[in-house]
Amino acid sequence: MALFDALLELADDHLVLGHRLSEWCGHAPMLEEDLAMPNMALDLIGSARTLYDYAGQVEGKGRSEDDLAYLRGEREYRNCLLVERPNRDFAHTMLRQLYFVAFMHPYWTAAADSSDEVIRGVAGKAVKEMAYHIRHAGEWVIRLGDGTEESARRMADAVDDLHLYTGELFEAGAETDDDVLPDRAALQPAWEVTIDHVFGEAGLTRPVIPHPQTGGRTGLHGEDLGHMLADMQSTHRAHPGATW
Repeated sequence: MALFDALLELADDHLVLGHRLSEWCGHAPMLEEDLAMPNMALDLIGSARTLYDYAGQVEGKGRSEDDLAYLRGEREYRNCLLVERPNRDFAHTMLRQLYFVAFMHPYWTAAADSSDEVIRGVAGKAVKEMAYHIRHAGEWVIRLGDGTEESARRMADAVDDLHLYTGELFEAGAETDDDVLPDRAALQPAWEVTIDHVFGEAGLTRPVIPHPQTGGRTGLHGEDLGHMLADMQSTHRAHPGATW
């Protein structure tokens, strides 16, 4: 079912990245970021919840948002590889965030004209959130890239480590009718404009990756996702059906 698969891809992207951001809670380099990053995580997880709930309705097998988030293994997850990459350091986290939200902002902008009412609703809220995320992550990429020798080195290392995963953002994945969800490949020029602008201010160069790293959309993930899911799903699996 194409729409179900496409909704899972979107929801998995948002949930996994949201969880990665939440891992900084209590560990961020300054108090302001200790508040900002969990709030950005909540933006992403909020979108994921709506998308999972809708995916369950589309599937028609009675699975809830919790079932889809907590009772699937790593090979069943359809997130792109970029969002599951470990935090490593603050430079990696901010660059990963910029790469993702620089794509999702034009994606949700286009999705605001979807023929699907639920998609339009998610897009109307998410496009505002993604605009803030771009500004926040972009400012940090510039601050670190154009900062001290150490911060510039760390940001350059982040580019070397993460850029090869960005090509998967533009893969078609599960195909739906053109008027339901945007064409991912068509959004690459808008993403490049944002990245090039930020990189220009940060003193960074956007690499050319002839053979991007892919596989997440078909369930081919690295071990990092398995470790993350084990942590994220442990309470739900230990106490199935529990409620507050």
